[in-house]
Amino acid sequence: MDAGDRPARLAVGVLGAGKVGSALGAALAQAGHRIVAASGVSDASHRWATDRLGVTPTRPEEVVTAAELILLTVPDDALPDLVNGLATTGADLKGKLLVHTSGAYGLSVLDPAARAGALPLALHPVMTFTGRDDDLNRITGCSFGVTAPDPLRPIAEALVIEMGGEPVWIADSDRALYHAALAGAANHMVTLIAESSELLQRIGVDHPGRMLGPLLGAALDNVLRLGIAALSGPVVRGDAGTVRKHVDALILAAPEAADAYIALARLTADRALAAGLLKPEEAERLLDALGGNIWT
Repeated sequence: MDAGDRPARLAVGVLGAGKVGSALGAALAQAGHRIVAASGVSDASHRWATDRLGVTPTRPEEVVTAAELILLTVPDDALPDLVNGLATTGADLKGKLLVHTSGAYGLSVLDPAARAGALPLALHPVMTFTGRDDDLNRITGCSFGVTAPDPLRPIAEALVIEMGGEPVWIADSDRALYHAALAGAANHMVTLIAESSELLQRIGVDHPGRMLGPLLGAALDNVLRLGIAALSGPVVRGDAGTVRKHVDALILAAPEAADAYIALARLTADRALAAGLLKPEEAERLLDALGGNIWT
């Protein structure tokens, strides 16, 4: 976006200058907006406010007073209370852009502030942030799940593009399902890979990441290009005996992992059957191996 196409430069305040808030604030500053204030609870958020945003941490009410665009980058469960607190304490919200970054919440969580005159936006970056220096670079090219009232859609889109992201419009009623899809893919993938790495270490594999890296890289590339047609392994082959061996080994070594394996194998079989990749008779054998009903 050329400078002449950009919206007016805004004074930005960050309520919750943690991993996400400090990264998005820095991205807005890089686009030419001014970070005027930030607040945080932890020592880390205070450090990020100073180092990434260039401001001294202050009280939330001072952030609201100083800013024209207020980022609400707090944990999901803290968001409703924060918004209600801003609305009921008489904070000056009239005409100010109030932007939360929660994936699961849409616009309704901002209703108390909107009734006080705030302009509500939901801009959720589809990215994981670690607090490391490369967080800002990760925003470039990532999608944002955007929900906004129709009159504010151009502003929401411009802000995302300025940060280097790609706006994807999500209906307010679809936010919970949208976020469940993302969390199921990214968060559960981390758990599964960590579990697999620990199992490999337990049997003497010194560098499980080196073993898993090429396999997982190929699987991810394949599924993003081909969808369920990329599926490989014993379930889609109908190898019920192998699947039973997996379950038996996991029950002995890591019972909690066995439960997850069975649930995911059933989901895999269900998807493979629906896609015509698995024959009904093969599904019956897998049913016996898994000890439950494949069909929902």
